[in-house]
Amino acid sequence: MSKPDELLVEVAALVESGQSNQMSLTVVTGGAVVTGRLAPEAVWRQRVSEVLTDSARLGEFAAVFTAMTPQEGPPTHLHFHVARILQGAVGIPETGGMYRVSIADVSAWTVGDFSYSDH
Repeated sequence: MSKPDELLVEVAALVESGQSNQMSLTVVTGGAVVTGRLAPEAVWRQRVSEVLTDSARLGEFAAVFTAMTPQEGPPTHLHFHVARILQGAVGIPETGGMYRVSIADVSAWTVGDFSYSDH
């Protein structure tokens, strides 16, 4: 999208202000379908930092995610956790991942996450 969807920006702002991670959303971005729950950016960054800290090879990158300066204005990104990229009838990764999607790049979206089958 050349101009971010104002309604989607409002949804992201509510997630940010409420510090809630219960909003399920599915978006189409760059041809990929991403489905999962939104998290406030600070919560998302903290979780990514924890995962990196636990990694023997990637621990040095953890600080990048916790050294956050508060953003002025409306949200520019969606922060998914427990999320999957849908490919056919399969969700990747199986356990859910952490994705950051630019709101400006979302071409379609719907409230809720899509079920998938791993059979």
